[in-house]
Amino acid sequence: MNNAIPSNLTPIWRSPFILSDGKRLAGIRDTRPAEADQGVLDVKTFNAIETDALFDEINRAETWIGQSVLYRSLARPTHDAQLLQKKQEALRELADNPELHAALERFVKQMVAGEESLYYLLYGEFNGGLATDDPKNKTEKLEFGGYGYHQFIDGTQFAVDLVEEADALPPVRSAYLRELIHAMVDFGNSRTYALMHGPIYVIDGKFKTSKEKPRYLPVPRFRPSMFKWLPILIFVSIVSGLYFFFQNMWAELGETYIGYGILILTVPMIPIILQAICSSDLKSVIYPLQKLFRKSPELAKAVESLGMIDELLSLHHYAKSVEGEMTLPEILAAGQHSLTVTNARNPLLARIQPDYVPNDIKLDAANRLLIITGPNSGGKTAYCKTIVQIQLLGQTGGYVPASHARLVPAEHIFYQVPEPGRLDEGMGRFAHELKQTREIFFNSTPLSLVILDELAEGTTFEERMTLSEYVLKGFHQLGATTILVTHNHELCERLSGEGIGSYLQVEFLPEGPTHRLIPGISHVSHADRVASALGFSKEDVEKHLATLPGKAE
Repeated sequence: MNNAIPSNLTPIWRSPFILSDGKRLAGIRDTRPAEADQGVLDVKTFNAIETDALFDEINRAETWIGQSVLYRSLARPTHDAQLLQKKQEALRELADNPELHAALERFVKQMVAGEESLYYLLYGEFNGGLATDDPKNKTEKLEFGGYGYHQFIDGTQFAVDLVEEADALPPVRSAYLRELIHAMVDFGNSRTYALMHGPIYVIDGKFKTSKEKPRYLPVPRFRPSMFKWLPILIFVSIVSGLYFFFQNMWAELGETYIGYGILILTVPMIPIILQAICSSDLKSVIYPLQKLFRKSPELAKAVESLGMIDELLSLHHYAKSVEGEMTLPEILAAGQHSLTVTNARNPLLARIQPDYVPNDIKLDAANRLLIITGPNSGGKTAYCKTIVQIQLLGQTGGYVPASHARLVPAEHIFYQVPEPGRLDEGMGRFAHELKQTREIFFNSTPLSLVILDELAEGTTFEERMTLSEYVLKGFHQLGATTILVTHNHELCERLSGEGIGSYLQVEFLPEGPTHRLIPGISHVSHADRVASALGFSKEDVEKHLATLPGKAE
C-alpha cells in the first residue's frame, strides 16, 4: 500500500496564526488546551502525560515564534497524516543536505537579533517623554518611554530583513520548506511590506505607499524621528522675522532689547512644539500603522514561516542530541488508529537513565485492546506514558526514541488517571471517575488512543468486574485503541476466555523489577516489597507502636 500523499495538495498552515491581531503578545505556552477549547488533547490528558516537560525536553528553538510553533505542535497536535508526511520530508532534506541546514541555521540566527523589535512595534504602548529601548514589563504590557519612533524603525527593519534574507536562501527540494520560504518572500509583494519598507505618505489621514501616491502631488512624508526639520525651519523663520522686525522698528527708540526678549521667550517653545508634533505622530500615524500591521495576515504568515523553520531545526537538533536510536515514524493514513514501535524509550527518562530498558509497542487492529497487569513500581505507568509521548512526538512530525515506528495519527488522545472526588459536585471518587470514563467513551472514535489507569475503583469487587467488563467491551467494539492498567487479573481471565484483548505484564526477578513488559497476565503482588522500601511494612508499624509510651511490654 502506498501511503504517500501528493505534497502539493496539502496545506501546511494552522489557523489562527500565532501572531495575535490583538493588543497583547501571546505567550509561548498560550496554546495549551482549555476546558472550552480542546483539540486532540483535553486538559486532563495534557497534564497527565507531562506535555510541558516534554516540550522542555525537545525544545531547541531559538526564536520566540519558533518556540511557540513547537509548543503548539505538542499542545494541539495535528492529526493530518498528509501534513505530517510533508513535514517529515523537510526533516529528511535537512538531514541529507548539510549546506541547506547550515544556511537555515544562519538565517534563523540572523532573525533572532531583530525579532523582539517587531513585537515591540506591534504590541508596544508608548508614553511619551524620554525614549527607552526596553519595556518596563515584558509579562503584562510592553510599555516604553518615547513616541515609538525607535521601535518603528527597528521593527520595520526586521520585516525588511526577513524578506531579503529569505530570498537569499538556497533552493530547496521539499514542498514544505518551499512553501515556508515562498510565504516570507511573497510577503515582500504585499502592501503591508511596502508600508514597512517605506516611504509612507499621509493624505487626508490615510497612508499611501510610493506607488499609491499621486506622482506630482506634493504630500508630506512620514519620518519616524523627533526632529522635524520642516516645522523647525518654519518656526525659526517666523521667530527670525519677528526678531528682525522688532530690531529694525524699535531701533530708533533704543528699544532693541525687545527683539532679544522675543528670541529668549520663543526659543524654549521649540521642544514644546516638537513634543506636540510627536504626540500627533503617535496618535495619527504610529498607532494606526501598528494596528494595520497587527491585522496583516501576510505579516503573520511570514513570521510564522520563520517559526516553522526554527521548529524543524529544533526537531532535528533534538534527534541529534539524544543517545541511542532515533527514527522518523512512518505516517499512515487510515480509518483506525494504530501504533507499532520497536525498542521504544521514554522521551523524558531515556536521557537521565542511560540504562533505560526499551520495550516494543504493538497497537493495531488485532491488538486494539491492551491490558497491562503487574505489581506496583514495575513500570506500567512509564510504559503507558511512553506510548502517549511517542504518539505525541510522532504527531509533531518529528523523531521518536526508537529503532522503528509506524503510526496512524490519533484524532483524540485520552489519559485517565485516578482522581479524588469533587466535593463541589457532590461526587465521591467512584462517581467522579465514572463520569470521566463516560466522557471519554462518548467522545472516542476508531481514531482515538485511550489509556485508563484502573477502572471502577471505589466500589465492590463484583460491581467493579461487571462495570469494567462492559466498558472495555464497549471500547473494543467502538474500535478505539484502548489500554487498561489494572491489578484485576480476574477481569483479564474473563475477557481472555472470550478471545478479547491482548495482555502484557511487568517482568519481576527475585532482585526486583526489570521494567520490561512481557506477554501474560500477572497474578502476583509486591505490595510488601513496596511497603518495606517505603519503611511502612508490618514490622515497621509494630516497631513504631512498641516505642510509644505505655505500649512497651
